[in-house]
Amino acid sequence: MLELPHRDPCDLCEGMAGRQERWAIIEAGEHTLTVINPWQFEVGQCCVITRRHVATLLDLSPAECGAVLVAAQRVAGALLRAFAPLGILMFQNNGVYSGQETPHFHFHVVPRQQGSDWGVGPPQLATFDGVGRPRGTVHDASGDAQRRARVQVSAQQLVETAARVRSRLLE
Repeated sequence: MLELPHRDPCDLCEGMAGRQERWAIIEAGEHTLTVINPWQFEVGQCCVITRRHVATLLDLSPAECGAVLVAAQRVAGALLRAFAPLGILMFQNNGVYSGQETPHFHFHVVPRQQGSDWGVGPPQLATFDGVGRPRGTVHDASGDAQRRARVQVSAQQLVETAARVRSRLLE
């Protein structure tokens, strides 16, 4: 069984319920919500999240799996048209040892630009010292604030970026 991160309340459920200010929606579907990631490791970084609170890929229904990939494909195309990136990175973490920080399924879609400084994998793994730690070891969050401050943008910037991506979605 995978060890999952603990967050109570779930920040993604709180965002869907309108209780988080840093929440910019790109597209809503029956099973998914596509949003701008409030932590912009790359400008335009998005997440496709499930409406139903489930922790990992292993918990998704077949309908949710399909909906996630369709939404990811749609937003990837919009990101190509909006930002002309060099590449699109897609990733999803399952369990704390993979770097999962929120116990709610979310699939990252990231436009990669020249000058990126976080390698070729998920951005948090470039600095997440606790990955691979012995089971039961609590993550030391003392460096998280500095890491998050580097990639935090204003709520207005998130709204503007979401609008730019949304305007590039094809029907």
